[in-house]
Amino acid sequence: MTTLPRETVQDYPRPPALEPVAHLLSVVVGGTEIAATTRGWRILETHHAPSYYLPPDDVRRDLLSPGRGASWCEWKGQASYWDLTLEGETRRALAWSYPRPTPRYADIAGHFAFYAGKVDAAFVGDLPVLAQPGSFYGGWVTANLDGTIKGGPGTEGW
Repeated sequence: MTTLPRETVQDYPRPPALEPVAHLLSVVVGGTEIAATTRGWRILETHHAPSYYLPPDDVRRDLLSPGRGASWCEWKGQASYWDLTLEGETRRALAWSYPRPTPRYADIAGHFAFYAGKVDAAFVGDLPVLAQPGSFYGGWVTANLDGTIKGGPGTEGW
């Protein structure tokens, strides 16, 4: 059984911290495990649920194709989006990555982060995750998190 320490999202730093994750990270779509790693990273930013990044060698890249659009993070740089097609169904912008992040975040170059709300299941160890509130941020909410998590109505701007 996975045990995670209590964490308060208000205590996460700004600029965000990048740290390795010792637990198994896994993502499931349509009953298929599309990603699993013990070599992941997480980014911790004030008022955000952690975003988890999985190395490309541990992701079913054969199911991914470049998606539309891009976004900009003041800390990490330009993000690219990825669509997933499985058994004839395509899920748009299911994941994102930073092909060329800023030097501080070089360890996640090319790694994939998945929106928990666009996959069927995601786990930290054996603990299921929930999606960060709202439609923009992609953090994974786990039961050990305390505090107000940004993303819901009225919180996008702080």
